[in-house]
Amino acid sequence: MKSFTRFMPFIYGLALILFSCNASPANGQDQPASSSAPAAQKKITQWPAPATYIGGVPIYDEFSQVEPFFHFDNDTTYVVNFWATWCKPCVEELPYFEELTEAYKGQKVRVILVSLDFPRQFESKLAPFVGERQLQSAVIALADGRYNDWIDKISTEWTGAIPATYIYKGEQSRFIGTSVKSMSELEAVIQPLL
Repeated sequence: MKSFTRFMPFIYGLALILFSCNASPANGQDQPASSSAPAAQKKITQWPAPATYIGGVPIYDEFSQVEPFFHFDNDTTYVVNFWATWCKPCVEELPYFEELTEAYKGQKVRVILVSLDFPRQFESKLAPFVGERQLQSAVIALADGRYNDWIDKISTEWTGAIPATYIYKGEQSRFIGTSVKSMSELEAVIQPLL
């Protein structure tokens, strides 16, 4: 009986995983636009729900949770920047993304800043950084450190170095694998997609 009791937390956790994986989310936010489309062609129309929040920043544990951010099916141009607080060129270019957010407020342009900070620093560095700078762009954090498994899903041009920016609208996309030097550089890339 003693050895069975030792395995109870494992059995309970396994049961939780098995019975919760197929459950529909209560808010329906990460439901695909069409359930009849083949899996590879499904498009997302709503914001995916995060695993948790730290200091107001949505935290996603796995790339599969943020992958919908690269497949929104609407008429908005998305500017998705990969960055980290410890990356000096990333921090230096953030004002241009903030300027873009402000300049296109009310228009169909959405800036999403995907933090690749170390998960152990989400609370001590990332959340205070976002709060102190009062970032207006959407900020999310990705805790999935298996970069080699997913960087090609963003762009085959991406070496994995940050900063990196993926811009898309529908099926059209652009990739910037270096740091952005000005707001006008960003605008030149997004203008053809508007």
